[in-house]
Amino acid sequence: MQIILSNQSGQPIYEQIATQIKNQILSGQLQPGEMLPSIRALAKDLRISVITTKRAYDELEQQGFLSTVAGKGSFVRQADVELIREENLKKIEALISEILALAAGCGLGYEELAEMLALLAEKEES
Repeated sequence: MQIILSNQSGQPIYEQIATQIKNQILSGQLQPGEMLPSIRALAKDLRISVITTKRAYDELEQQGFLSTVAGKGSFVRQADVELIREENLKKIEALISEILALAAGCGLGYEELAEMLALLAEKEES
């Protein structure tokens, strides 16, 4: 499992961890039943606070991505990936609708929005 943290990101570290683990689960890189590093081991590897990694794991457990067994560790939960994907698609559609409304208010057209999206995607990849 690879996690890359960015201090320049506006996203809190625990959210960066949770998002990357969630994406690895949804993409199939992490399989159901697979054991994750312990909270302490992950904190040590990432050189961050144990509290931060615990918060990320807790969030993932609340969202149904992980199961934690006392004394044994945290495991990828068997989840309905299609249901989770569908929920994410609904969120994306809502955000796009909001973006379109904001763009219309600023007089931005589709071409300008597409260019902004391409620039942001390029920035995320690097």
